[in-house]
Amino acid sequence: MLVITYEGGRLNGNPLYHWIALAVSTALMLPVPVGILAGWTPPWLRKQQAGLRLHAYGLLCVYAVMLVNGIPRIADASSGTVLACMSVGIGFFAAASVLFMLSARKDSRAQRTGAVEPRES
Repeated sequence: MLVITYEGGRLNGNPLYHWIALAVSTALMLPVPVGILAGWTPPWLRKQQAGLRLHAYGLLCVYAVMLVNGIPRIADASSGTVLACMSVGIGFFAAASVLFMLSARKDSRAQRTGAVEPRES
């Protein structure tokens, strides 16, 4: 098996880069789904309230991909562990895509019938 080593002989590269990526993804991706689940509706999703919670769970799955891919690299885990975590990340992406499709389907049904679930403020 061919093993690629990066700077300083490390398999997973500089952990600082992974920390930065994790911090940026936390700052950009986490507030919106947490806010949605707490009852806030973003202005760009006001017309799509029927599947809003499913959309938020899909965003949390995408954020989980960042976690399961970044944390083993920060910990300088073995290549087998990183590969296993990447496989788990693929599962989270699949779950997110299913949740996004269910959200879109629920929104289209609600718009077709004219029934939109009321949101509590």
